[in-house]
Amino acid sequence: MIHRVFSSLKSFKELELKPGLNILLSDKTPGATGQQTRNRTGKSSLIELIHFICGANCDADSMFRAAELIQSSFGLEMDVFGEAVRVSRSASDPSKIFVESGEATRWPKQPKKERDSERRIISNTNWREVLGSAFFGIDKDADAEESAARPSFRSLFSYFARRESGGGMRDATRNSTLQQTGDEQIAVSYLIGIDWTIAQQWEAVRQKEKQIRELKRIVGQGVLTEVLDSAASLRSRLVVAQEKLKRVMTTLSSFRVHEQYHELEREASKITRELSDLADENELDRTYIGELETAMLAESPPTPANLTHLYEEAGIVLPEAVRRRYEDVLKFHESVIRNRRSYLQGEHAAGSERIKSRDAKRNRLDQRRSELMGMLKSHGALEQFVALQAEHGRLQAEVETLRHRFEAAEQLESTSSSLELDRGRLERRLRQEFGERSAVLDDAIRTFSDIVEDLYGEPGQLEFHATRNGPAVRITIQGDRSRGIGNMEIFCFDMMLQHMCARQKIGPGFLVHDSQLFDGVDPRQTGRALAVGARLAQENGFQYLVTLNSDVLSELPVDFEVNTYLLPRRMTDATESGGLFGIRFEPPRGDQPDVGARGRRRPSRSSAT
Repeated sequence: MIHRVFSSLKSFKELELKPGLNILLSDKTPGATGQQTRNRTGKSSLIELIHFICGANCDADSMFRAAELIQSSFGLEMDVFGEAVRVSRSASDPSKIFVESGEATRWPKQPKKERDSERRIISNTNWREVLGSAFFGIDKDADAEESAARPSFRSLFSYFARRESGGGMRDATRNSTLQQTGDEQIAVSYLIGIDWTIAQQWEAVRQKEKQIRELKRIVGQGVLTEVLDSAASLRSRLVVAQEKLKRVMTTLSSFRVHEQYHELEREASKITRELSDLADENELDRTYIGELETAMLAESPPTPANLTHLYEEAGIVLPEAVRRRYEDVLKFHESVIRNRRSYLQGEHAAGSERIKSRDAKRNRLDQRRSELMGMLKSHGALEQFVALQAEHGRLQAEVETLRHRFEAAEQLESTSSSLELDRGRLERRLRQEFGERSAVLDDAIRTFSDIVEDLYGEPGQLEFHATRNGPAVRITIQGDRSRGIGNMEIFCFDMMLQHMCARQKIGPGFLVHDSQLFDGVDPRQTGRALAVGARLAQENGFQYLVTLNSDVLSELPVDFEVNTYLLPRRMTDATESGGLFGIRFEPPRGDQPDVGARGRRRPSRSSAT
């Protein structure tokens, strides 16, 4: 429980708290509206102060960074591990928690003594670990995957001091509007007393599904199409690449380097050209021989009888002298023909001899070329070998890349089916857990129902469902869906959690509700809620701190002795010094907050920490 709220700020109104119900009353002057700044009287700021001392982040928009407050320290005297300790913190050095008094021997992280002072110092991170262990039994060093979601002190604690600024009073099962489903399921399971590791594994499934959806979204945009092709396409490309690599490896294994490879290659090329020239020359000589043979057949002069007959047919009679002269000419012509025939025969024989000589040379050259080609076929040049090795390396790298991509694509395509199976397995496990922990769930259901019946005269419903998305808690209270009914759902749920935590002997030992929880609630229900809170606080041994506007008191039921629970301190917005801090200040702006659909402040991410 909290014994005292204090500050080094001289104008701060120190609060002394007692066990059970404590009501911090705030007088509201006529004409004041809900739109005025939250530190007018300090009711909501008291909850922020409790969070600040209990390890909340101190970001740029934290109220404690206001110029009027940053140099002051704020503190709580409260029970930690059953021992009263006095701790304080300042926004001027928010990473440190000052332990001003109290026993710390049971703390998992020990504070260090401040130089030249009796105060001890512990880091805010270690302080959270101390409170997590003291309040909720969280073992930070327990065996678990570092990446796995686990119950955290700040998440659990936020159910015991809901912050309107973080949206903590909009949904009974959520401590802020930014709380993720997995964190909600883990926290509620832990506080009620069922196996929270089932919700943890569900969150792991959701994270994997989120990664798959993101990869598919990127692939759909064409960014990674080449990287994440289909498994079928990659399988085909992998087989083709492996076959190419196999052929290159076979060639490479039988490859022999010849030192004179290029000289042999040049000689073979020269012989090929010579053989081509010889073939051309032979063709020319064969053509020439054919022409000679034709000419030799044409060399036959006409006979004298034929010539005489020709003239007689023309009616011309040649004299004897002419005939003798012609015979002389004919003899001469026959002599010329014989000489020409002899020349043609000589040319024919010479051409044939040249062809024969070339054929012999062609045979020799062709044999040498065959020898060279055999050597070139069985050997290679050094640069060819190097190039072949480079191609082998490239293909090997391509095969490995395709193999990894194929395995990744295959895993990606099969993961969705695997995760769906995981969901089914976890759902069955959760149903089994509900069956095994039926006494715990029944206790929570009865407690919630009884609280609702105390408020409204008829029982409410608290349902635990094993869904395909993990454990789900559903709340039903009869009546219209006004904000008042919704706020009372939160009240009843929080009181049920207090009962379940008392059953497990965990929790900070206090519950804080801001006056905004009772906005829109019928005054009779407000009075009944305070009475129920007082009774349950006594029965379950916790402290219930409520901030309340004074104008509600006049409408509370007469059978509720509210004066018994009022704190001596009383806040007012009538004067500058009437609030908790005793001064008016403007909190740092930080980032401008978004405004939700209903005009309410949407918190920054730090508001849920």
